Amino acid sequence: MADSIALEKLSKRDKKHLWHPLTQHKTAALPKGIVKAKGALLWDEEGEAYIDGIASWYSTVYGHCNEHIVSAMTAQMKQLDFVMFSGFTHEPAVRVSEELMKILPNNQAKIFFNDNGSTAVEAAIKMTLQYYYNQGEKRDTIIAFEDGFHGDTFGAMSASGLSVYNGPFEDFLLKVIRIPTPNEENLDAILTQLQTIVTENRCAAFVFEPIVQGAAGMKFHSAKGLDAIIKKCKEVGILCVADEIMTGFGKTGKNFASDYLVNKPDIMCLSKALTAGMFPLSITSCSQKVFDAFYSEELTKGFFHAHTFSAHPLGCAAVLAGLELLGSDGILERRKYIAEQHQQFVLKLGNHPKVKEARSMGVILAIDVRTEMDRYGKLRDRLYTYFMDHGVNLRPLGNTIYALPPYVIEDAQLQQIYDSIEGAIEIV
Repeated sequence: MADSIALEKLSKRDKKHLWHPLTQHKTAALPKGIVKAKGALLWDEEGEAYIDGIASWYSTVYGHCNEHIVSAMTAQMKQLDFVMFSGFTHEPAVRVSEELMKILPNNQAKIFFNDNGSTAVEAAIKMTLQYYYNQGEKRDTIIAFEDGFHGDTFGAMSASGLSVYNGPFEDFLLKVIRIPTPNEENLDAILTQLQTIVTENRCAAFVFEPIVQGAAGMKFHSAKGLDAIIKKCKEVGILCVADEIMTGFGKTGKNFASDYLVNKPDIMCLSKALTAGMFPLSITSCSQKVFDAFYSEELTKGFFHAHTFSAHPLGCAAVLAGLELLGSDGILERRKYIAEQHQQFVLKLGNHPKVKEARSMGVILAIDVRTEMDRYGKLRDRLYTYFMDHGVNLRPLGNTIYALPPYVIEDAQLQQIYDSIEGAIEIV
């Protein structure tokens, strides 16, 4: 019986019981059965190889099945597999805090462990609300950018501004007021709007994706403008929360997108590349000022928020091994090479009649094509299928085709991504 089940295609077996994310199962094609991964490649059950052009949602930046990370996790598994993090601590967690503090902005002082990106943002929002509550002040409003995305739990979803994800839940969300992302033309108007918002509302936090809005279509905004917004928020006592879940660990050209800012966030959210996609883990870091608002003789002023697998030793081992790679000469050289190749490709597409805009930052590449396209619709699905048929895993966001490859991608594989994008533009 077991042998006959194993002979069935994964996609057929999958259909019986599994419910996939971001999927309308009545109309969606069957998922690919992936049986192996290495470096920048995925292999399906038919033996076909695909270049993972988005590092599996921006996570596997050091390549799939990276031997350095696998070895570190294997060794940790044999030493200490798991222990709850309330009332206990362990060497991997302590070392993660020590090593992260070496590269986080210098105002960060404490880290709180969660288990995924959404819960990192959820914890951050709860921190900001309780920060004021502990001081006898009720603040109930969050400021966030238009078209932002911060996750799918309720607090994170409240801060997000993409209705395709939030639609059925709009009546149940926290109070959020949205502002445009800044550019050279609109900053003065945004600051004026912000002054009105903070005057008329009890604002606890400004939650934002720094410099790049990922799910919105890899949209870039002004670092100078963002700096001015953060400065204004800090002047009126609003905590600033940087969602670095997508941008963190080298993707924008610096370790963190917040490194482009003079005014640093009070709280930062990290996940995805944090563990190189090897383990579900996330971190919410904060300044000493934030932590001190919870430090009290009163028990109820503590942050009573927990996840069973917080600071999981295996995840911490992956973090530590990944941080070793992040600062290595080999990875730094590859990141620089990819950034340079992206820039050359952007220049090549700059005058293409079917390209509305091409842009890159670090290892992030995005091309907006000149057509109206639903985020999830027939034309988008046609493009996705085109890429897969050409051996590349890319997932267009509406009319935005983007790539964010693993740092270890080979030159020929990177060129294959570019070639497939040029071909896809022609079919739009």
